[in-house]
Amino acid sequence: MLPTRAVLLVRISDDKAQDAKGVARQEEDGRHLADRLGWTIAEVVIENDTSAYKRRTIKLPDGSTGLRTVRPGFRSVLDKLASGERDGLLAYDLDRTARDPRDLEDLIDVVESRRPRIPVESVSGSLRLANDADITMARVMVAIANKSSRDTARRVARKHEELAKEGKWNGGGFRGYGFSTDGHQVVPAEAAILVEIGSRILGEWDGWTPEQRAKITEETGESLHSIAEDLERRGVASATGAPWSARSVGSVIGKSSVAGLRSYKGEVVGKAVWDPIIPEDRWRRICERLAMRAGTTDLTLQRWLNGSLHCSRCEHPLEGAFGNGGPRYWCAPKGGGCGKIAVKASFIEDEVERQVLELLGTPRVLEQLRHAADTEVTGDARKELAEDEEQLKQLAKMWASKELGFAEYREARSIIEARVKESRALLVSRAPRVLRSLLAGDVQSGWIGLTPADKREVLLALLPSGYRVLPHDRSHGNKFNPARLVPLD
Repeated sequence: MLPTRAVLLVRISDDKAQDAKGVARQEEDGRHLADRLGWTIAEVVIENDTSAYKRRTIKLPDGSTGLRTVRPGFRSVLDKLASGERDGLLAYDLDRTARDPRDLEDLIDVVESRRPRIPVESVSGSLRLANDADITMARVMVAIANKSSRDTARRVARKHEELAKEGKWNGGGFRGYGFSTDGHQVVPAEAAILVEIGSRILGEWDGWTPEQRAKITEETGESLHSIAEDLERRGVASATGAPWSARSVGSVIGKSSVAGLRSYKGEVVGKAVWDPIIPEDRWRRICERLAMRAGTTDLTLQRWLNGSLHCSRCEHPLEGAFGNGGPRYWCAPKGGGCGKIAVKASFIEDEVERQVLELLGTPRVLEQLRHAADTEVTGDARKELAEDEEQLKQLAKMWASKELGFAEYREARSIIEARVKESRALLVSRAPRVLRSLLAGDVQSGWIGLTPADKREVLLALLPSGYRVLPHDRSHGNKFNPARLVPLD
């Protein structure tokens, strides 16, 4: 029987132009193949600018960490094939589908979980899993593709190291402020701004008015925030076109290339072949001044939604960060995220605050919370939660050791997770201390006086699992769309 709800998976590793032409061509060829085979495409899953080889450190189902490819689109395809929501898979080529043996094995598990097997086809003919011979060939080809990726990564890394030691530009990445993309030549107008920034940090700039100069000493210099505001007021463009911020000002002046030095993996390895914009001795003085200021940074919690926002692509928690546009929440790759979801902190914090106050202003909810705040949690609820969490760990180990198939694991996990969610909601709903004090008075005025840490406590009591943050829909322009926030409870 021909698939009537097939999924078409298209992927490209690197889309520097950000025009998605590569995946568009794959989709067109995939639809032509579907027409020839008589399949009906019900959904197209696009993995644009997504590597099937690069791995990141992520948290595994059993609570441990490991290196895995981060491909939310591919994982959604596996889930839909396993559940029966989709009944066939089309792709352009085997290496567009998997370049990591683990990913292929997960796909094989899903395909073999159904009888007859879930049909899989590709435009190039390299991906078929209809029988044992097809599966063996796919395993061999993925192993070869994985070795090819490893060989390429090793050669590229060695070449970059060699270029760094020779002081040459590697020709990749984003354009550094002060330098062109064509041969890493100095851009005079931007070089002048870098010299100005350095002088202002050292308290030696001659462009201040007498009133401004009176407020600045050579021991402290001018703050990065003040410099960023002035650059914005004057209409000075950054390398990316994004607004200047204290972070971006510190970033452009702190790069070793500004001093005519070449770095590799964050360490200076020698002189660069280009001339310095700022003399090395002076640049090091600027870096020392910035390091001294960093010691006075307020490390108390500022981003109170940390731990409550989750990426809709990979389910990784969003972290408070500071980007070119100011404070934001980001699915940071360094922490194991996909790097695809980000949102300005002020926008999303204002919206969550509005929802919290609206919820706390509802009489029925207030009555339930006040009752919960006065109720003692039973030991049985805590015991049941601990047992379910332990069972989840055991289930993950059984799946990892192949004692369970993917479909069995997924079904069992969904049942246990439902119980865990109910238990956690029961425990947290008993209301922490801060929520009790908030409920005891005027909620609106009480909320304003809460610290970021206390605000987070209240939110976790009301919505233990937090929110899923959807991608930005550019049809809405730059304005934040509250629909991006999807409650998980």
